[in-house]
Amino acid sequence: MKEYLELVNYVLENGELKKNRTGTDTLSCFAYFYRINLAEGYPLLTTKKIFFNSMLYELFWYLSGDEHIKGLREHTKIWDAWADEEGRLETAYGRFWRRYPVPENGLPGENWGKKWISRDDASGGLVFDQIQYIIDTLKEIKVNPETPNLRRMIVTAWHPGNAAESKLPPCHYTFCLNVTGNKLNCHLTQRSADIALG
Repeated sequence: MKEYLELVNYVLENGELKKNRTGTDTLSCFAYFYRINLAEGYPLLTTKKIFFNSMLYELFWYLSGDEHIKGLREHTKIWDAWADEEGRLETAYGRFWRRYPVPENGLPGENWGKKWISRDDASGGLVFDQIQYIIDTLKEIKVNPETPNLRRMIVTAWHPGNAAESKLPPCHYTFCLNVTGNKLNCHLTQRSADIALG
């Protein structure tokens, strides 16, 4: 919580007032960084009411790979404004986490993790399951701490072609995992953060 309050204070003191596409001016700072040690507890905000179950359902929705918000609407309506008429969210995090599009024939000179590539039921194209790759790599690390994939555990929700035109490109667009001293570490990168929301 202390780290979050320091971020809020930093933005209030150093933020630059900017116009944005929503018509609501923002205070903006670039590339702020802070650490949270989860061994010391979960960093749940105490400055406002947090609906923990809604947060969990949203995380489960991400992990499911679903791009439709119909099942999520029972627990939170935060995504309603960004979905299309059918309830589809074009930049759903889970969609790219679980079904990141890959070229049909690959690219010359590149290797692809075929174990995690499948044919997508919705689009018919080939997709890469980044979350399953992470799970399998973590299992491999547990058996062999010297596994060569130790520094390749990166998940991205950013697709440049999609983000260039979408209503709401992913905010927390990538995270990198690392196991050091038998502890799992995560480095999360965001392009934008509505810090008033937490």
